[in-house]
Amino acid sequence: MKLSFSLPDNGAVNADIHTLVIAGWAGRDMAAIEHHIEELEALGISRPSAVPLFYRVSANQLTQEKDVQVLGGESSGEVETFVFNAGGELYVSIASDHTDRKLEAHSVAFSKQACVKPVGASAWKLSEVADYWDELMIRSWIEENGATMLYQEGPLSSLRTPSDLIARFTGGQAILPEGCGMTCGTVGAIGGIRPAASFTMELFDPRRGRSLRHGYVAQSLAEVA
Repeated sequence: MKLSFSLPDNGAVNADIHTLVIAGWAGRDMAAIEHHIEELEALGISRPSAVPLFYRVSANQLTQEKDVQVLGGESSGEVETFVFNAGGELYVSIASDHTDRKLEAHSVAFSKQACVKPVGASAWKLSEVADYWDELMIRSWIEENGATMLYQEGPLSSLRTPSDLIARFTGGQAILPEGCGMTCGTVGAIGGIRPAASFTMELFDPRRGRSLRHGYVAQSLAEVA
């Protein structure tokens, strides 16, 4: 999947992503993860086979479009950092692991494959923020009953670092392979997970006072039998 990202210096980087990885259960607090697993088990969602767990999703599910389509009305977005290798350099952008929640009760892997994964159109070099990664904040907003609502907010200190996830996925390598992109986990939804057509996401760098931001609208297609 060919993607293009603007950089802060008015440059750009092009990436041809052929391998997409969704890092699930990527929190650092193992007690909190176990509690969430038990909550999901009560809803009929199976326990993950490993923590963290790396789901493979077709790279052609990535999109930088601001208008996307999903089947039915039971899907929702979740903000994640998106780390990718382009030309031997690691970059970070922002993405939404948009997921079909109804299908999730049957199979988490299938639910992730069922929906497109919107990605922002701007990026930073990972090396620029790696030293203070834990200070970065991710947030998302949804449109609900005609109002903009804060849906997610939390520091990246609550999630595993990209270097940790990359090493676990690659078996100890320090960098993702060329053309590989990985989403790096998310924070909890304020008020619970729920669908919304309009989704806006942000990665905020408090030291430099800058943000990566992207929004999209999901059109629900009718389910027919």
